[in-house]
Amino acid sequence: MVNIKYKENLDEKFNDFIDTEFNKFATNNGVICNYKSFNFVAEEDNKVVGIVTGHAYYNEVHISDLIVLEQYRNKHIGTKLMEAVENFYKNKNFENMNLTTYAFQAPEFYKKCGFKVEFIRENKENPKLTKYFLVKYF
Repeated sequence: MVNIKYKENLDEKFNDFIDTEFNKFATNNGVICNYKSFNFVAEEDNKVVGIVTGHAYYNEVHISDLIVLEQYRNKHIGTKLMEAVENFYKNKNFENMNLTTYAFQAPEFYKKCGFKVEFIRENKENPKLTKYFLVKYF
């Protein structure tokens, strides 16, 4: 019998499982996957002040999270983190960077970083939860 369990955090063996199986499925379907997670960290005096995480796979780079401590915002740290991702993946056979963000988060910030809105999913009950799908082509 198969048991289903909720896991708050995944250790390395689960991350290896995801990477291996994600790549295997793509290969079996004639697609080059190259699934890799990434993290870029901004530090000041050995203190983490910002981070951007995501995954690169197929021909795109997906941003999962961008977080900058409140007291470090408006100091271009978020912009520098996004530029670090772009510079790392540019000229490596990736077509675009993409992400989602909510209206209360940072759609205008990402537009300033050169992202274009592909789609907006409106939330009629709470407009702050309207979701933006953005892309930036290399």
